[in-house]
Amino acid sequence: MILKEIGLCLVLGFSFLLNAQPSTEVYVFDLSIEGNNVLLSNPKNISNNDGYDNQPSFLNDTAILFASTRSDQTDIRLFDIEAGSISSWITDTPTGSEYSPLKIPNKNAVSAIRLDLDGLQRLYEYDIRNGNSKPILKDLKVGYHVWYTDHILVSTVLIENRMDLVVSNLKDKTNYTIQKNVGRSLSKIPNSDLISFVSKTGKAWQIKSLNPITGATQNIANTFQKSEDICWLNDGSILTGYDKSILRIHPKSDAQWEPIQVFKEQEINNISRIAVSENSKRLAFVAEESPAKIVQKQLDAYNARDIDAFMATYTNSVIVVNFPDKELFKGQEKMRESYAAYFESTPDLNCKIINRIVIGNKVIDEEYITANGRNFSAVAIYEVENGKISKVTFIQ
Repeated sequence: MILKEIGLCLVLGFSFLLNAQPSTEVYVFDLSIEGNNVLLSNPKNISNNDGYDNQPSFLNDTAILFASTRSDQTDIRLFDIEAGSISSWITDTPTGSEYSPLKIPNKNAVSAIRLDLDGLQRLYEYDIRNGNSKPILKDLKVGYHVWYTDHILVSTVLIENRMDLVVSNLKDKTNYTIQKNVGRSLSKIPNSDLISFVSKTGKAWQIKSLNPITGATQNIANTFQKSEDICWLNDGSILTGYDKSILRIHPKSDAQWEPIQVFKEQEINNISRIAVSENSKRLAFVAEESPAKIVQKQLDAYNARDIDAFMATYTNSVIVVNFPDKELFKGQEKMRESYAAYFESTPDLNCKIINRIVIGNKVIDEEYITANGRNFSAVAIYEVENGKISKVTFIQ
């Protein structure tokens, strides 16, 4: 059937083991403040890796840590910004992967979340020189964390289907829950003894402050829509990422968030996980790759008849329709079954792109398809969300 053959010409594919995670890159910019303006310059893609790269944090003003995929696992990388190269891999754990690295105060070590192959998720300490590790919090399933001092941690702990805010004292081995249902972003507030976190208890998410010693909290500002990743500049303003923009608010003087940078580049999308150096002279963030690149990966997997790489480009709830709204597939299960059989039985399968247009998160391809000794043309409209194809519409 022509419609079935058209429906098989779709696209994305990094490691099948990581297909729940979108392919992302880590970018670093020089940052300067002139009057009331925040300027970004000298951009660098410091990960440049086909896979998951995420959760940047500054080791110091000239070096940055982040989680990066290699050989079907995620390890912690250290990038020397001034040297312009990856200086080392800090972790290499055969039994698990590491995420969300942070410098531990007063130690030549970093902390990171380890997710073991058996599902155990704990916070560990890693020696920067040799990668030797030991658990920090043995009994808490930590999602994200920030160091208040070298022995007081503020973390989000996974409880049922939410995250709770917990203060842990490593000296007296106590854990105190401050609030339920919080976000992943935790930051030290410059020139204060406070930590910021995101409360998700209300309809509007709120950035709040916490004094980890007293437990006192106070409202600061609402997040920009549902963008929960923030960082603080030394002037007391807050930055966040949304879609292709960086926005700023100064809680003491601004009534609303204002964009300071809008990126036109295709490779920067859905900005998240934002971090700033201690001297406020460098900014790092995570961005999803171009929708066109995701669709191209899907096409490459299609032409290679690699069903795992092909299906890894789609969301679990993907919808495939024939224009205008005749449903061909809904969800991955039936789609995988049909396409796997098609790949197996069609040795001459090939799809070439004649023209491609990218509009926002939509990729419109004019395709020339060969299958079972026949050639035909079609148009496919791919819609990409969070780094994966969520909907495809085929037009004969």
